[in-house]
Amino acid sequence: MFQTTLYKGTREDNYQLVLKQLEALLMDEDDTIANLSNASALLNQFLEDINWVGFYLFKNGELVLGPFQGLPACVRIKVGRGVCGTAFEENKTLRVEDVNQFPGHIACDAASQSEIVVPIVKDNRKIGVLDIDSPSKNRFDELDQQYLEQFVQILTKYI
Repeated sequence: MFQTTLYKGTREDNYQLVLKQLEALLMDEDDTIANLSNASALLNQFLEDINWVGFYLFKNGELVLGPFQGLPACVRIKVGRGVCGTAFEENKTLRVEDVNQFPGHIACDAASQSEIVVPIVKDNRKIGVLDIDSPSKNRFDELDQQYLEQFVQILTKYI
């Protein structure tokens, strides 16, 4: 059984604990939807100052909404469009300090002010993206990026 954890260490210590929690949550399960659901729930209870966390999965040439935590979201995103579509197309993590300054930003939630999107790639095949939004500008930094990329690496072993 999982209980809400109070993270009391440094940000780095807390991220390391979340990585261990992710591994423990996923290790005996091979269902992709179940694992993505638990991963989004874990990040939602861990990360402060966010308003949406979830996944978009590549299907039939576009990104389609997957498991998430937050308000209802855009269902389909074209590759190369918005932060998610651009990160997927370029196959690189995008950290956007102010989404209103990002050309072609797709505003699914008007409260979102900053965003980080991490591509999910397994065996050189693009699977989708992890998308996290915040109602604060400049919410995500290099430490977030480093550990969220590690989070996705662990996740790809189980999807």
